[in-house]
Amino acid sequence: MALPIGYSARNALVRWLSTLVAILGIASTVGVLVVVLAMARGFQETVRTSGSPGNAIVLRGGAGSEMESSVDLDQVKIISDAPGVAHGSSDEPLASAEVVVIAPFDLRSSGTEANVQVRGVSPLALEVRSGTKMIEGRLFEPGRTELVVGRNVLATYAGFELGSQVELGGGQWTVVGVFSASGSAFDSEVWCDARVLNQVYKRPEALFQSVTVHLESPEAFQSFKDALSTDPRLTVEVEPESTYYQRQSETVTTLIRVLGSLVAAVMAIGAVFAALNTMYASVAARVREIATLRAIGFGSGSVVAAFVLESLIVALIGGAIGSLAALPFNGFTTGTMNWQTFSHLAFAFRITPGILLWGLAFAALMGLIGGLPPAIRAARLPISVALREL
Repeated sequence: MALPIGYSARNALVRWLSTLVAILGIASTVGVLVVVLAMARGFQETVRTSGSPGNAIVLRGGAGSEMESSVDLDQVKIISDAPGVAHGSSDEPLASAEVVVIAPFDLRSSGTEANVQVRGVSPLALEVRSGTKMIEGRLFEPGRTELVVGRNVLATYAGFELGSQVELGGGQWTVVGVFSASGSAFDSEVWCDARVLNQVYKRPEALFQSVTVHLESPEAFQSFKDALSTDPRLTVEVEPESTYYQRQSETVTTLIRVLGSLVAAVMAIGAVFAALNTMYASVAARVREIATLRAIGFGSGSVVAAFVLESLIVALIGGAIGSLAALPFNGFTTGTMNWQTFSHLAFAFRITPGILLWGLAFAALMGLIGGLPPAIRAARLPISVALREL
């Protein structure tokens, strides 16, 4: 014979003070876990969405990132003419040979320096990355020391207002435009003409670090890759752009998750002890009640189920409160160092239904761990002895 659910719910309310302590402990733990997972998800999505499924990126063979790569001008021409590369309005291949440098600039919030990724691109970069568009001003003119900045750069760093003069590589550059890259990592970059950037940093003008091409369709990737892989003039790595940027997020995403999970685990230990204390106190106060239930026909299994359910009710209430408390962080923008590019990246926290379900599942686990030992103790109380308890 099973005890009704209302019995467990009412008992949780009777000892409301100790129940409240357990709820707050679980709520704070779940809140921290949800925020940490939202941070990791936001960073990962920001970097991952930088790549378009319709684009491919070409690096030197064996290079793990743009910072380690080099591609010369002759190779750029071969890549641009490969099968599968789309052509723009002027019938030019939609390929952008690019270079990357890291430059320090002052953060608006603290005045301290943070690394910004400055990307030298082709004038066709906006056509190659169709999700990117100018929202203020205009694109740089080829051959001139002009910059266009991502919208996060404008909000995060000092001195990048439209028309401002920026010192970069020992020269003065003019900010002529602001672009939006749909919330991707490019929103945290500064773009300029690749050849000019090479000149300013005294690099060979005909040497680049990567080539990004817009394909005729995502299905054209394999034929494009096969053509480059079998060309004896080239030794290159070819990846879908989305795959490349997903790899670039792995280190920091893992670090955030591991450190955050360790903090949540330590807090969870405290929350479990609070739940244990609440449930053991409930058993001690209800010895005669438990014995009476056993005497009138409720089995030990029913008693265990009732106490575990009571603990789960407390835990799930705490989990729901913690999840709700974390919701205001959804969309909150912050920044961190991407250790794979050595540049500062702005990103927004992303709380998804899946993360909220993880939070509730974690709360339920804490409730189960905190409720099962006291429930087993309650079920094992000798009926005859318990009925004589005052």
